Amino acid sequence: MSRPATRAATGPIAAAGRSLPPDLARGMMLLIIAVVHAYLFAFPFLPGTGHTADLGAADTVTSSLVTLFAESRGYPMFAALFGYGLVMVARRQDATNGARAARRLLRRRGGWLIAFGFLHVVLLYAGDILTAYGILALAFAGAPRWTPRRILTTAALLGGAGALLYSAGMLGMTALAGSAGIPAPDSLPADVAGRATAWPIMAVLLALTSIAPVLIGVWAAQQRIMEQPEQHRALLRRTAAIGIPVAVLGGVPQVLIITGAIADPGTWATSAFFVLHLFTGYAGGFGYAALIALVAARLVRRPAGPGRIATALAACGQWSMTCYLLQSVAWFVLFYAYTLDLTRFLNVTAAVLVGVAVWLATVVVADLGHRAGRRGPAEALLRRLTYGAPAGAPPVTAGR
Repeated sequence: MSRPATRAATGPIAAAGRSLPPDLARGMMLLIIAVVHAYLFAFPFLPGTGHTADLGAADTVTSSLVTLFAESRGYPMFAALFGYGLVMVARRQDATNGARAARRLLRRRGGWLIAFGFLHVVLLYAGDILTAYGILALAFAGAPRWTPRRILTTAALLGGAGALLYSAGMLGMTALAGSAGIPAPDSLPADVAGRATAWPIMAVLLALTSIAPVLIGVWAAQQRIMEQPEQHRALLRRTAAIGIPVAVLGGVPQVLIITGAIADPGTWATSAFFVLHLFTGYAGGFGYAALIALVAARLVRRPAGPGRIATALAACGQWSMTCYLLQSVAWFVLFYAYTLDLTRFLNVTAAVLVGVAVWLATVVVADLGHRAGRRGPAEALLRRLTYGAPAGAPPVTAGR
C-alpha cells in the first residue's frame, strides 16, 4: 500500500461515513448540558453546604425536573460517547499503522484537548470538560485494545474510587464557601484569575468522575453497540428501562434538599444524597444513550431516512465540540456579572429556557454548516493538529 493511501485511510472519517446513533446522542446530550449550565447560573446549589434559595412554584418544578433528569446525567453520557470515539479513532489507525501508532495518535489528541480546555477555561467558562477528557485520553490510550473483562473491571474499581474522590473533593471545596455560596467575580481579570487557579483542580476531579463512563464507552465501542443497535436491541432496551428510572429515583433525595422539603438535613445526609445523585447519574447517562440508539435505529429504517430534525440534531453531534464551546460563549455574554448579567432578571425557569434557546441556536448553526459541507471549526482544528494536513486530502462532504 502506498503512503498516500495509508494517510487517507487513517485520517478523520468523512461525514458521509458516520453512524447516526452516536452523532444523534451527542446532539441530544448537548441539550442536557445547556440546560444544566443555564440552571446553575440561576441557582448555584452547593452540595457541601445545603445552601438553597427560596423557589416559587414554577421554579420548584423546574429545579426538580433538572435535578432528576439532567444534572449529573448529561456528563456521563458525554464521557461514554467520548470513550466510544476513542475506539473509533484507534480502530481506523490501528488497521493500517498498528497499535503503537494508534496509541500515539490518541495521546497526541489528548494533549491537544488539554490545551483546548485550558484556553476554554481562561477565555470563557470554568465548567470545562475538555481537559478532563484529554487527561483520560493520555491515561487510557491503550484501552481500545484491552479485553472486555479488563475494561469492565478497571471501570468498576478505578471508576468507583474516582467518583468517590470527586465527591469528596467537590464537597470539601464547596463547604469552604460557606452557606452564602461563592460570590461571582465582578470583573474580567478577577474571573480569569479565579478560573485559571481552579482549572487544574477541577480538571483532575472531573477526570476522576469520568473514568467509569469513558471506559464503559470503550467497551460499548468494542461491541459496536451504537453503530449496530439492531444487533444489541435487548441490551439497549434493558439499559434504558433500568438506567433512566434508577437515575430518577436516585435524584429524589437531592430534590428534597434543594427545594427545601427536607429542612436542615445535616452534613452527612447532604453528602450522602449528593453521592447517590452522582452514582445513579451514571445509570441515567447510559440509559439515555441506549434510548437514543434505539430511536436512531428506527429512524434509519424509515423509507424516507432519518428526517430533517434528526439530521439537524446529528449535525449538532458532529459539531459537538464547536457547539459546546459556542454554549460557553453564550454564557459569557449573557450571564456573567461584568457582561449582560441576565441572572439579575431571570428566575430559574426562565434561565433554563434561555439554555434551551442557546442549544437550539447551535443546532441551527451546525445544521447549516453541515449542509454546506463543513466540519465544525473546533473539530477541524483538532483534527488538523492531531493528524496533520495530508497533501491531496479530499474535501469534506456532507452526507445524510
